[in-house]
Amino acid sequence: MLTPVTLLISFVGLLVLELLYFKIAAAFNIVDRPSQRGSSDRITLRGGGVIFVFGAYIAFALSGFLFPLFFLGLSLVAVISFVDDIHSLSPRLRLVLQTIGVLLMLAQVTMPLVTSGTWNLATFTGQQWTIVLLYGLIGLIVVTGAIDIFNFMDGINGITGGYALTVLIALAVACHQLAATGALPHGEALQQLIVLTGLADVVFCFFNFRRRARCFAGDVGSISIAFILLFVLCSLCVATEDLSWFAFLVVYGVDGCLTIFHRLMLHEDITTPHRKHAYQLMANELHIPHVVVSLIYMALQGAVDVVYFCFPGYLTLLLVIVVLSLAYVVFMKKYYHLHRN
Repeated sequence: MLTPVTLLISFVGLLVLELLYFKIAAAFNIVDRPSQRGSSDRITLRGGGVIFVFGAYIAFALSGFLFPLFFLGLSLVAVISFVDDIHSLSPRLRLVLQTIGVLLMLAQVTMPLVTSGTWNLATFTGQQWTIVLLYGLIGLIVVTGAIDIFNFMDGINGITGGYALTVLIALAVACHQLAATGALPHGEALQQLIVLTGLADVVFCFFNFRRRARCFAGDVGSISIAFILLFVLCSLCVATEDLSWFAFLVVYGVDGCLTIFHRLMLHEDITTPHRKHAYQLMANELHIPHVVVSLIYMALQGAVDVVYFCFPGYLTLLLVIVVLSLAYVVFMKKYYHLHRN
Protein backbone atom coordinates (compact mmCIF):
# COMPACT_ATOMS: atom_id res chain seq x y z
CA MET A 1 0.00 0.00 0.00
CA LEU A 2 1.43 3.36 -1.02
CA THR A 3 1.59 5.96 1.75
CA PRO A 4 2.45 9.66 1.51
CA VAL A 5 5.84 8.92 3.07
CA THR A 6 6.52 6.14 0.55
CA LEU A 7 5.55 8.42 -2.31
CA LEU A 8 7.75 11.26 -1.03
CA ILE A 9 10.77 8.97 -0.56
CA SER A 10 10.19 7.44 -4.01
CA PHE A 11 9.95 10.85 -5.66
CA VAL A 12 13.12 12.15 -4.01
CA GLY A 13 14.92 8.91 -4.86
CA LEU A 14 13.87 9.14 -8.50
CA LEU A 15 14.98 12.77 -8.68
CA VAL A 16 18.40 11.85 -7.28
CA LEU A 17 18.71 8.95 -9.74
CA GLU A 18 17.88 11.24 -12.66
CA LEU A 19 20.48 13.80 -11.60
CA LEU A 20 23.03 11.02 -11.11
CA TYR A 21 22.28 9.76 -14.62
CA PHE A 22 22.91 13.27 -15.99
CA LYS A 23 26.40 13.12 -14.48
CA ILE A 24 27.03 9.73 -16.08
CA ALA A 25 25.61 10.79 -19.47
CA ALA A 26 27.74 13.93 -19.51
CA ALA A 27 30.88 11.99 -18.54
CA PHE A 28 30.38 9.37 -21.24
CA ASN A 29 29.07 11.78 -23.88
CA ILE A 30 25.64 10.14 -24.13
CA VAL A 31 24.04 12.97 -26.06
CA ASP A 32 21.46 13.54 -28.76
CA ARG A 33 22.53 15.59 -31.74
CA PRO A 34 20.21 17.32 -34.25
CA SER A 35 18.92 14.66 -36.66
CA GLN A 36 16.41 14.02 -39.41
CA ARG A 37 13.86 12.60 -36.98
CA GLY A 38 14.15 15.02 -34.09
CA SER A 39 13.22 18.69 -34.10
CA SER A 40 15.93 19.95 -31.78
CA ASP A 41 18.72 22.25 -32.98
CA ARG A 42 21.11 21.74 -30.06
CA ILE A 43 23.05 18.92 -28.41
CA THR A 44 21.14 17.52 -25.42
CA LEU A 45 21.68 14.67 -22.96
CA ARG A 46 20.07 11.47 -24.19
CA GLY A 47 18.47 8.64 -22.24
CA GLY A 48 16.82 10.60 -19.42
CA GLY A 49 13.79 8.38 -19.90
CA VAL A 50 15.66 5.57 -18.14
CA ILE A 51 13.97 7.01 -15.04
CA PHE A 52 10.73 5.31 -16.17
CA VAL A 53 12.41 1.94 -15.67
CA PHE A 54 13.63 2.93 -12.20
CA GLY A 55 10.10 3.94 -11.23
CA ALA A 56 8.76 0.60 -12.44
CA TYR A 57 11.46 -1.26 -10.47
CA ILE A 58 10.39 0.50 -7.27
CA ALA A 59 6.82 -0.66 -7.94
CA PHE A 60 8.15 -4.19 -8.58
CA ALA A 61 9.84 -4.25 -5.16
CA LEU A 62 6.86 -2.76 -3.31
CA SER A 63 4.47 -5.31 -4.90
CA GLY A 64 6.44 -8.22 -3.48
CA PHE A 65 7.99 -8.90 -6.91
CA LEU A 66 4.76 -9.57 -8.76
CA PHE A 67 4.76 -9.73 -12.58
CA PRO A 68 8.29 -11.24 -12.93
CA LEU A 69 7.86 -12.07 -16.62
CA PHE A 70 6.80 -8.50 -17.39
CA PHE A 71 9.76 -7.03 -15.55
CA LEU A 72 12.12 -9.47 -17.24
CA GLY A 73 10.75 -8.31 -20.60
CA LEU A 74 10.98 -4.65 -19.55
CA SER A 75 14.60 -5.12 -18.49
CA LEU A 76 15.42 -6.76 -21.80
CA VAL A 77 13.94 -4.03 -24.00
CA ALA A 78 15.33 -1.29 -21.74
CA VAL A 79 18.88 -2.65 -21.89
CA ILE A 80 18.87 -3.18 -25.65
CA SER A 81 17.36 0.27 -26.20
CA PHE A 82 19.90 1.94 -23.92
CA VAL A 83 22.77 0.20 -25.68
CA ASP A 84 21.29 1.35 -29.00
CA ASP A 85 21.17 4.92 -27.67
CA ILE A 86 24.91 4.74 -27.07
CA HIS A 87 25.94 2.72 -30.12
CA SER A 88 23.60 1.86 -33.01
CA LEU A 89 22.75 -1.83 -33.15
CA SER A 90 21.52 -4.04 -35.95
CA PRO A 91 17.76 -3.47 -36.51
CA ARG A 92 17.35 -7.23 -36.80
CA LEU A 93 18.93 -7.83 -33.38
CA ARG A 94 16.77 -5.13 -31.84
CA LEU A 95 13.63 -6.65 -33.38
CA VAL A 96 14.46 -10.15 -32.14
CA LEU A 97 15.15 -9.04 -28.57
CA GLN A 98 12.15 -6.69 -28.53
CA THR A 99 9.97 -9.55 -29.75
CA ILE A 100 11.19 -11.75 -26.90
CA GLY A 101 10.42 -8.95 -24.45
CA VAL A 102 6.89 -8.52 -25.81
CA LEU A 103 6.28 -12.28 -25.66
CA LEU A 104 7.29 -12.25 -21.99
CA MET A 105 4.88 -9.38 -21.38
CA LEU A 106 2.01 -11.16 -23.14
CA ALA A 107 2.74 -14.32 -21.15
CA GLN A 108 2.47 -12.28 -17.95
CA VAL A 109 -0.77 -10.65 -19.10
CA THR A 110 -2.42 -14.03 -19.77
CA MET A 111 -1.09 -15.64 -16.57
CA PRO A 112 -4.27 -14.82 -14.57
CA LEU A 113 -6.29 -16.88 -17.05
CA VAL A 114 -4.14 -19.91 -16.21
CA THR A 115 -3.89 -19.43 -12.44
CA SER A 116 -7.62 -18.79 -12.10
CA GLY A 117 -8.48 -21.96 -13.99
CA THR A 118 -10.09 -20.10 -16.91
CA TRP A 119 -7.49 -21.75 -19.11
CA ASN A 120 -6.58 -25.38 -18.43
CA LEU A 121 -3.65 -25.85 -20.77
CA ALA A 122 -3.45 -29.57 -20.03
CA THR A 123 -6.87 -30.17 -21.61
CA PHE A 124 -6.54 -27.77 -24.55
CA THR A 125 -7.57 -29.23 -27.89
CA GLY A 126 -5.66 -28.63 -31.10
CA GLN A 127 -8.27 -26.08 -32.16
CA GLN A 128 -7.95 -24.18 -28.87
CA TRP A 129 -4.16 -24.06 -29.21
CA THR A 130 -4.56 -22.75 -32.75
CA ILE A 131 -6.85 -19.96 -31.54
CA VAL A 132 -4.48 -19.06 -28.69
CA LEU A 133 -1.48 -18.97 -31.01
CA LEU A 134 -3.39 -16.88 -33.54
CA TYR A 135 -4.43 -14.34 -30.93
CA GLY A 136 -0.89 -14.40 -29.56
CA LEU A 137 0.50 -13.57 -33.00
CA ILE A 138 -1.98 -10.72 -33.43
CA GLY A 139 -1.13 -9.42 -29.96
CA LEU A 140 2.58 -9.60 -30.73
CA ILE A 141 2.15 -7.59 -33.94
CA VAL A 142 -0.14 -4.98 -32.35
CA VAL A 143 1.95 -4.47 -29.21
CA THR A 144 5.26 -4.38 -31.09
CA GLY A 145 3.78 -1.92 -33.60
CA ALA A 146 2.41 0.27 -30.81
CA ILE A 147 5.80 0.36 -29.08
CA ASP A 148 7.50 1.38 -32.33
CA ILE A 149 4.92 4.09 -32.99
CA PHE A 150 5.46 5.45 -29.48
CA ASN A 151 9.18 5.57 -30.26
CA PHE A 152 8.57 7.32 -33.62
CA MET A 153 6.47 9.98 -31.90
CA ASP A 154 9.32 10.97 -29.58
CA GLY A 155 10.68 13.96 -31.46
CA ILE A 156 9.98 17.20 -29.60
CA ASN A 157 10.26 18.49 -26.05
CA GLY A 158 7.57 17.26 -23.71
CA ILE A 159 5.59 15.06 -26.07
CA THR A 160 6.64 11.66 -24.70
CA GLY A 161 6.47 12.62 -21.04
CA GLY A 162 3.31 14.69 -21.41
CA TYR A 163 1.39 12.19 -23.51
CA ALA A 164 2.44 9.30 -21.28
CA LEU A 165 1.23 11.22 -18.22
CA THR A 166 -2.18 11.68 -19.86
CA VAL A 167 -2.39 7.96 -20.59
CA LEU A 168 -1.26 7.04 -17.07
CA ILE A 169 -4.03 9.18 -15.56
CA ALA A 170 -6.65 7.43 -17.70
CA LEU A 171 -5.22 4.00 -16.81
CA ALA A 172 -5.21 4.92 -13.11
CA VAL A 173 -8.91 5.81 -13.24
CA ALA A 174 -9.78 2.63 -15.16
CA CYS A 175 -7.76 0.39 -12.82
CA HIS A 176 -9.31 2.01 -9.75
CA GLN A 177 -12.81 1.40 -11.10
CA LEU A 178 -12.14 -2.24 -12.01
CA ALA A 179 -10.15 -3.04 -8.86
CA ALA A 180 -13.03 -1.73 -6.74
CA THR A 181 -15.31 -4.37 -8.30
CA GLY A 182 -12.74 -7.16 -8.04
CA ALA A 183 -12.69 -7.54 -11.83
CA LEU A 184 -8.97 -6.79 -12.19
CA PRO A 185 -6.45 -9.37 -10.94
CA HIS A 186 -3.67 -7.75 -8.87
CA GLY A 187 -5.40 -4.40 -9.27
CA GLU A 188 -3.51 -2.81 -6.37
CA ALA A 189 -0.13 -3.81 -7.81
CA LEU A 190 -1.09 -2.39 -11.19
CA GLN A 191 -2.14 0.86 -9.54
CA GLN A 192 1.21 1.03 -7.75
CA LEU A 193 2.98 0.52 -11.07
CA ILE A 194 0.96 3.36 -12.60
CA VAL A 195 1.55 5.76 -9.71
CA LEU A 196 5.31 5.15 -9.43
CA THR A 197 5.78 5.30 -13.19
CA GLY A 198 3.80 8.54 -13.05
CA LEU A 199 6.18 9.93 -10.41
CA ALA A 200 9.12 9.03 -12.64
CA ASP A 201 7.33 10.75 -15.52
CA VAL A 202 6.88 13.92 -13.47
CA VAL A 203 10.62 13.93 -12.71
CA PHE A 204 11.42 13.46 -16.40
CA CYS A 205 8.97 16.18 -17.46
CA PHE A 206 10.65 18.65 -15.09
CA PHE A 207 13.80 18.36 -17.21
CA ASN A 208 12.18 17.78 -20.60
CA PHE A 209 8.84 19.59 -20.73
CA ARG A 210 10.39 23.01 -21.33
CA ARG A 211 11.53 25.22 -24.19
CA ARG A 212 15.15 24.15 -23.79
CA ALA A 213 15.12 20.58 -22.57
CA ARG A 214 17.94 19.41 -20.35
CA CYS A 215 17.51 15.81 -21.50
CA PHE A 216 15.66 13.68 -24.03
CA ALA A 217 13.99 10.34 -23.33
CA GLY A 218 16.07 8.39 -25.83
CA ASP A 219 14.96 5.01 -27.12
CA VAL A 220 15.34 3.60 -23.61
CA GLY A 221 12.72 6.09 -22.41
CA SER A 222 10.17 6.03 -25.23
CA ILE A 223 10.26 2.24 -25.64
CA SER A 224 10.24 1.51 -21.90
CA ILE A 225 7.30 3.81 -21.12
CA ALA A 226 5.39 2.34 -24.07
CA PHE A 227 6.13 -1.17 -22.77
CA ILE A 228 4.79 -0.25 -19.32
CA LEU A 229 1.65 1.46 -20.66
CA LEU A 230 0.86 -1.45 -22.97
CA PHE A 231 1.29 -3.98 -20.16
CA VAL A 232 -1.33 -2.20 -18.05
CA LEU A 233 -3.56 -1.64 -21.08
CA CYS A 234 -3.38 -5.30 -22.15
CA SER A 235 -4.10 -6.34 -18.55
CA LEU A 236 -7.31 -4.30 -18.71
CA CYS A 237 -8.23 -5.85 -22.06
CA VAL A 238 -7.72 -9.41 -20.82
CA ALA A 239 -9.56 -8.80 -17.53
CA THR A 240 -12.61 -7.30 -19.28
CA GLU A 241 -12.37 -9.11 -22.65
CA ASP A 242 -12.64 -5.67 -24.25
CA LEU A 243 -10.09 -4.23 -26.67
CA SER A 244 -11.71 -0.80 -26.82
CA TRP A 245 -9.42 0.31 -23.96
CA PHE A 246 -6.93 1.06 -26.75
CA ALA A 247 -8.82 4.36 -27.05
CA PHE A 248 -6.30 5.54 -24.43
CA LEU A 249 -3.59 5.45 -27.14
CA VAL A 250 -5.66 6.47 -30.13
CA VAL A 251 -4.13 9.92 -30.78
CA TYR A 252 -0.65 8.48 -31.16
CA GLY A 253 -2.09 5.52 -33.04
CA VAL A 254 -3.83 7.62 -35.68
CA ASP A 255 -0.86 9.95 -36.22
CA GLY A 256 1.63 7.07 -36.32
CA CYS A 257 -0.35 4.73 -38.57
CA LEU A 258 -1.48 7.39 -41.06
CA THR A 259 2.03 8.80 -41.29
CA ILE A 260 3.35 5.33 -42.14
CA PHE A 261 0.62 4.94 -44.75
CA HIS A 262 1.45 8.39 -46.16
CA ARG A 263 5.13 7.47 -46.48
CA LEU A 264 4.22 4.22 -48.22
CA MET A 265 2.16 6.23 -50.72
CA LEU A 266 5.27 8.35 -51.31
CA HIS A 267 7.28 5.13 -51.89
CA GLU A 268 9.62 5.94 -49.00
CA ASP A 269 11.53 3.52 -46.81
CA ILE A 270 9.50 3.67 -43.59
CA THR A 271 12.50 2.54 -41.54
CA THR A 272 14.48 5.72 -42.29
CA PRO A 273 14.24 8.90 -40.15
CA HIS A 274 11.81 11.60 -41.29
CA ARG A 275 9.84 14.67 -40.22
CA LYS A 276 6.39 13.95 -41.63
CA HIS A 277 4.35 13.38 -38.47
CA ALA A 278 1.68 15.99 -37.81
CA TYR A 279 3.44 17.11 -34.63
CA GLN A 280 6.67 17.58 -36.60
CA LEU A 281 4.94 19.78 -39.16
CA MET A 282 3.51 21.86 -36.32
CA ALA A 283 6.91 22.29 -34.70
CA ASN A 284 9.11 22.64 -37.79
CA GLU A 285 7.01 24.16 -40.58
CA LEU A 286 4.42 26.07 -38.56
CA HIS A 287 6.95 27.01 -35.86
CA ILE A 288 4.58 26.28 -33.00
CA PRO A 289 6.60 25.96 -29.75
CA HIS A 290 7.35 22.38 -28.78
CA VAL A 291 5.62 22.67 -25.43
CA VAL A 292 2.45 23.98 -27.09
CA VAL A 293 2.41 21.10 -29.59
CA SER A 294 2.86 18.62 -26.73
CA LEU A 295 0.00 20.25 -24.84
CA ILE A 296 -2.21 19.91 -27.94
CA TYR A 297 -1.56 16.17 -28.08
CA MET A 298 -2.18 15.84 -24.36
CA ALA A 299 -5.44 17.79 -24.66
CA LEU A 300 -6.63 15.69 -27.60
CA GLN A 301 -5.94 12.42 -25.79
CA GLY A 302 -7.43 13.77 -22.58
CA ALA A 303 -10.63 14.73 -24.43
CA VAL A 304 -10.79 11.23 -25.94
CA ASP A 305 -10.37 9.70 -22.48
CA VAL A 306 -13.24 11.74 -21.06
CA VAL A 307 -15.51 10.78 -23.96
CA TYR A 308 -14.55 7.12 -23.57
CA PHE A 309 -15.28 7.07 -19.84
CA CYS A 310 -18.69 8.62 -20.54
CA PHE A 311 -19.48 6.30 -23.47
CA PRO A 312 -17.19 3.24 -23.26
CA GLY A 313 -17.09 0.67 -26.02
CA TYR A 314 -16.08 -0.07 -29.59
CA LEU A 315 -18.45 2.45 -31.15
CA THR A 316 -16.74 5.31 -29.33
CA LEU A 317 -13.32 3.98 -30.34
CA LEU A 318 -14.40 3.74 -33.97
CA LEU A 319 -15.91 7.25 -34.03
CA VAL A 320 -12.80 8.74 -32.42
CA ILE A 321 -10.57 7.03 -34.99
CA VAL A 322 -12.73 8.39 -37.84
CA VAL A 323 -12.76 11.95 -36.46
CA LEU A 324 -9.02 12.02 -35.77
CA SER A 325 -8.25 10.48 -39.17
CA LEU A 326 -10.31 13.12 -40.96
CA ALA A 327 -8.60 15.86 -38.95
CA TYR A 328 -5.19 14.40 -39.87
CA VAL A 329 -6.04 14.30 -43.59
CA VAL A 330 -7.36 17.87 -43.57
CA PHE A 331 -4.27 19.08 -41.69
CA MET A 332 -1.90 17.36 -44.12
CA LYS A 333 -3.74 18.66 -47.18
CA LYS A 334 -3.47 22.18 -45.83
CA TYR A 335 0.10 22.21 -44.55
CA TYR A 336 2.12 19.33 -46.01
CA HIS A 337 3.21 21.48 -48.95
CA LEU A 338 5.31 23.51 -46.49
CA HIS A 339 7.34 20.41 -45.68
CA ARG A 340 7.59 19.38 -49.33
CA ASN A 341 8.86 22.81 -50.33
